[in-house]
Amino acid sequence: MNKSERIRHLDSLAPVRGKWRRRAAYYHREIERYLRFLIPAGASVLEIGCGTGELLAALEPGRGVGVDISPAMVEQARRNFPELDFRVDDMENLQISEKFDYVLVVDTIGHVDDIQLAFSRLAKVCRPETRVVVVYYNYLWAPILKLAELTGLRMRQSLQHWLPLDVIDNLLYLNDFEVVRKCYKVLLPIYIPLLSTFCNRFLANMPLFWKLSLNEVLVAKPMATRKEPGEVSCSIVIPCRNEEGNIENAIRRTPDMGRATEIIFVEGHSSDSTLAECYRVQEAYPDRDITVLVQDGKGKGDAVRKGFAAAKHDVLMILDADLTVPPEDLPKFFDAIASGKGEFINGTRLVYRMEKQAMRFLNILGNKFFSRAFTYLFEQRIRDTLCGTKVLWRKDYDRIIAGRSYFGDFDPFGDFDLLFGAVRLNLKIVEIPIRYRERSYGTTQISRFRHGLLLLKMVFFALGKIKFI
Repeated sequence: MNKSERIRHLDSLAPVRGKWRRRAAYYHREIERYLRFLIPAGASVLEIGCGTGELLAALEPGRGVGVDISPAMVEQARRNFPELDFRVDDMENLQISEKFDYVLVVDTIGHVDDIQLAFSRLAKVCRPETRVVVVYYNYLWAPILKLAELTGLRMRQSLQHWLPLDVIDNLLYLNDFEVVRKCYKVLLPIYIPLLSTFCNRFLANMPLFWKLSLNEVLVAKPMATRKEPGEVSCSIVIPCRNEEGNIENAIRRTPDMGRATEIIFVEGHSSDSTLAECYRVQEAYPDRDITVLVQDGKGKGDAVRKGFAAAKHDVLMILDADLTVPPEDLPKFFDAIASGKGEFINGTRLVYRMEKQAMRFLNILGNKFFSRAFTYLFEQRIRDTLCGTKVLWRKDYDRIIAGRSYFGDFDPFGDFDLLFGAVRLNLKIVEIPIRYRERSYGTTQISRFRHGLLLLKMVFFALGKIKFI
């Protein structure tokens, strides 16, 4: 079927498309539910292959544009949703040049003659932070879907390509897009009370079962450098409680990076003279941009939020005041984020050999267990969730703040508020190995059993909010 025949076929289906969507209402609700997790309400969204517009409207975009090759589909979409912008356009010769937060391609690529060419057109509608979301059918379901068409249970489709997930990944890569999330969704596309929920929330996320699901989902980002390192400024937030002996060393050992570097101490109601030492160091080093704050609440998470709120530069960094992560390693993190290697840079203490007393044996075992658990949950490799050094763009942190209500105020550490937010935004997480040092001053403020139970709580929290949704 050539393109002209395909357009005529789609035009003929436009009047009855709503009827077929209602027949498969449960399936479409499941897809919409997951896409609402990936795409926050209020974002700017371009949907390619929008049909009659129901999916785009369900996402509640702040700016929503839908394009389709079928004039009849577009006309129907305009009548259904006049508040959105629908246009006739072709993915292989895309005319629109406006840039969007999200580009959505659902059940469309199988109808495209040249998928590699079509993906190459996406660059013109993407910024470096844009996410391209591709949803397509799992090729294992081809016989079932064809049978459903023959028996009248599914709307007849034109001849399609059947593309395994890795093939779509490779086609995106060939056009300078990097996949940051790959998953399968909807194991049971019809509604059977209790059973459908069990299959689609639980079994569809389990090894051995997930690859049997109906839909493949990929989220990709452009491979692009956001800024040249010399154009980027950074803010380093150092939460400090009972760390008097480390404050001056933090200043001496932290290098300047990029266009400008500020250091923000956030003091946490210490029982020693940490606060006085922060003020002394601020006066002693007038050539450094140093700010001293006193946190209002308790815990590292509260301190990080206060420091980030006061920060004035492009890149936000966290450095623990115990200096077990060497400040001299911070340029590695800065270079990784400025060069576009990653969008959320996380330190990992579990690669290099540690100094003898840097981390206790039970802590190491716990970290390895939680590494595996969170790698499964995040669908990105992460070895060390609790390494104190984390780096991200201020713009992305602002987006995490905007979506914070989804998770709520749940995190006493401060690490998971950032990690969970980054995962929901589909940021590319990159880990940098660091040589974890033994403390030279003070004692650890981590309780292995109490905080271990809190970490376990975080796993179950993430299961409900990220995985089993």
